[in-house]
Amino acid sequence: MPGIVGIVGKGPAEDNREAIAAMVGCMQHERFYTTGTHIDERLGLWLGWSCLRGSFSDCLPVWNERKQVCLIFAGEVLSSGEEVEIRRSNGHTAESENASYIVDLYEEFGLDFLSKLNGWFAGLLIDLREGKIFLFNDRYGMERIYFHEDSHGFYFASEAKALLKVLPETRQLDTRGFAEFLTCGCVLQNRSLFSGVSLVPGGSLWTFSAGKLSEKKAYFSREAWETQPQLGAAEYHEEFKATWARVLARYFRPGEQAGLSLTGGVDSRMMLAWLHAEPGALPCYTWGGSYRDCNDVQLARKIAAICGQSHQTIPLNGRFLSDFPTLAEKAVYVTDGCKDVTGAADLYLHRVARRIAPVRLTGGNGGELLRQKVSFQASPLSGEVFVPEIARLAEVAASTYRTELQCHKVSFSAFKQAPWHMSKAFSLQRSQLMLRTPYLDNDLVALTYQAPPECRDIFFALRLTIEGRPALANIATDRGISLPAAPGTNKLRHFSQQLTSRAEYIFDSGMPQWLAKLDHVLSPLRLEKLFLGRHKIDHFRIWYRDELSTYIKEILLDPQTLERPYLRRERLESVVESHLQGTGNYTEEITRCLTVELAQRSLLQQNNS
Repeated sequence: MPGIVGIVGKGPAEDNREAIAAMVGCMQHERFYTTGTHIDERLGLWLGWSCLRGSFSDCLPVWNERKQVCLIFAGEVLSSGEEVEIRRSNGHTAESENASYIVDLYEEFGLDFLSKLNGWFAGLLIDLREGKIFLFNDRYGMERIYFHEDSHGFYFASEAKALLKVLPETRQLDTRGFAEFLTCGCVLQNRSLFSGVSLVPGGSLWTFSAGKLSEKKAYFSREAWETQPQLGAAEYHEEFKATWARVLARYFRPGEQAGLSLTGGVDSRMMLAWLHAEPGALPCYTWGGSYRDCNDVQLARKIAAICGQSHQTIPLNGRFLSDFPTLAEKAVYVTDGCKDVTGAADLYLHRVARRIAPVRLTGGNGGELLRQKVSFQASPLSGEVFVPEIARLAEVAASTYRTELQCHKVSFSAFKQAPWHMSKAFSLQRSQLMLRTPYLDNDLVALTYQAPPECRDIFFALRLTIEGRPALANIATDRGISLPAAPGTNKLRHFSQQLTSRAEYIFDSGMPQWLAKLDHVLSPLRLEKLFLGRHKIDHFRIWYRDELSTYIKEILLDPQTLERPYLRRERLESVVESHLQGTGNYTEEITRCLTVELAQRSLLQQNNS
């Protein structure tokens, strides 16, 4: 993912110059990135960046008119445009299309300018007048900043691999973070997968002076939102409508090349219903599978047509499987091992989506925020492929997760679930295009803390959708829910969708071992064709067993993999053999082990060579 890197310290100038070039090189993932460096040896500062060409950050470095204040920035700020107009009225030459106006905000408001930034971002602001450097990020921590500090200086980067490249002592797994990743699918509490590498907490403002970190503080605390009074249902409904209309205007600008990732769910259709885009102005697309048109495709096609927008299906087809080894390795590398190998599908699909539009609008985090959905859990390690010490730390990870869950539900969604769990997919997607979701807009998140219980279900979102676009009434969601509906209809349709969804899960990654043995006996009948592809587009149990079996054996049964100290060799061999023969289902175990091995090779082993 594009981002920033830096060294603050008094180490040898030439060494730091070479290090910063190497760090930037680690983040040059695509040919359509632009990169650069900024060095000020007097301040003990070496900086670099990479960004998508034409993006909000593609204007670096940004200086004020007197060349006294400099900004290095990653990410995007979504504003109403009022701040830019104020700057222009004061004689500044600020542009709303890029980060140039942020320096003007700092000059006018001082460090309070951070409270006016809305979006996912991280940056470094250099004030030569004070001889100070300020490192900051968005209030959720969605724009990651990894850091390591030692006697030579303070090292930071948007991607951990940039630190691993120049800091040999970090090139080993952090056992606690590793166990959390295996248990929860992500690392918790601002730790990382790597020894001595941590994450800057969301909403941070860290100050450097005389080449040293002099102050750590937060410019935002979620307690200000948590203490708001709860609103009544009618009042909240009206306030939400007004806020929603205002917020959406920041995320889609007429004339901009943007596409909407449209699903059969309620969150993306609620966006389309209220955007009121001119016919054909907002192309829509949906991920598709190889067995049949899934529910998402069927419903999205209808929704787009009603709203006067074009629609196309982006299929996860045979070419994806032939390219899987390269895609999986890159997905793991780009996300610093945070996204598992199933991220290969994300990478493949978003490469195609970029050809449609460089900006992707998505309903991501809608269910998590509006309906307080918990998207990840602590799951016990199965398959017994990891040594007892990792299993013990997995229990610690589960305990940590339960502790973190004990907070305001909106706070868990916005300040823990989003940056710890959801950001791994977002970061992979943002390596290909500019990604926007209004559901993490500051104004909207603040308001959802005031939602009464009756406004936290799917019917609230469906009512809003219909108010924005009445023609969408009666179009059921991918779970069979619609408004209005005849008595009992929702329950019947929902039961039917749940039944087919459950059947697909059982015939895919959730297949119990006894059924795997039976399915193996009946394999000539290819029973999976009856169930797969109705709700999901990826089917890794089948793919690992069939099309990807050679690759799985090549990686997981390689002697260097089998000798990893955290693996039980005999058990891994048994798991792989059973799954590839079709006599067992070890999809999760293979996914975990394959991900970790690719991370070892691309992030740790390669840097040590």
